[in-house]
Amino acid sequence: MFTRPLPIARYRFTAIVQQPLQLPDFAGSLLRGQFGAALRSVACMTRAPACPGCPLIQTCPYSRIFEAPPPPKGQHTLQDFSQIPKPYIIEPPTPGARLLAAGEPLVFNLVLVGHAIDQLALVVFALQRMLAQGLTRQRVPADLVQVDWLATEADSAQTIWTASQPTLAAHAASLNHLNSKSIATSAVSTGATGQNDVKIALNIQTPLRLQHQGKPLGVGQLTPRALVAAIARRTALLMEFHTGQSGWGEAARAITHLSETLSDTQDLHWFDWTRYSSRQQQEMTLGGVLGTWTLHGSAEALAQIEPWLWLGQWLHVGKNATMGQGCYTLNS
Repeated sequence: MFTRPLPIARYRFTAIVQQPLQLPDFAGSLLRGQFGAALRSVACMTRAPACPGCPLIQTCPYSRIFEAPPPPKGQHTLQDFSQIPKPYIIEPPTPGARLLAAGEPLVFNLVLVGHAIDQLALVVFALQRMLAQGLTRQRVPADLVQVDWLATEADSAQTIWTASQPTLAAHAASLNHLNSKSIATSAVSTGATGQNDVKIALNIQTPLRLQHQGKPLGVGQLTPRALVAAIARRTALLMEFHTGQSGWGEAARAITHLSETLSDTQDLHWFDWTRYSSRQQQEMTLGGVLGTWTLHGSAEALAQIEPWLWLGQWLHVGKNATMGQGCYTLNS
């Protein structure tokens, strides 16, 4: 599944705030909500009060990106879906409340998947309008000045848009696992083939919230299978529904089964944060685990599982991934 470039792209947006801007502890909810409102404002053609029932829902760029509709009941070969993963992930500034002074940069990332990449020009325009109209309830304005494409963590950024040259530059807009340094595959090549010769650590940077039957799994309840299953399922659904690639579901089930051979060590703690829901008009307490989660297993097993973990660095995992939760990086 990872022998060809995958249509997934991470973009870095840099804006200059025009007045002091107080960022909340976790700005992902703020950015997602105002991005959605701006995208709907520039993309909606019917001006219907809600997307369900709109005759353009299957082709509208807003609904396909921000409120991606599931397939009609009975039309999916495996199951019916009440909702499917959205083809975007907001990556907000590093968690922690802070005050940006006028003239300081506000920097955040956006990951796009599949057909959402085709709408990049519209996305940039919507974010430019969002920033100009102002952030937070105080509507603090900011000017979008630059957009960069980030190929991998190690690669240098490629500037593809600036305020002075607002035409998107050509770029690859894809990921290629073959160009990465695979931790587990390197272990196989050196002959480390014992039962628990290899370990891969996830450094979790934003709250990772895995759930079972609607309830969050706390520290001590998390298992390697729960993690790998969540990553594999999310990846498979994104690739199937937003890129049109087949075969990911079967591969995800096989990887989930293989993950049962892994063991783990955890240095995790629970972190709660509060956000205001405009839809429900109330504050909501959310949270997840932070820290280091290390998976142990045979080199052969982790060589197959590692590409899924690698891709999860872009796609995130768990509840509220679209607003930036479940962000991690890999270490050996």
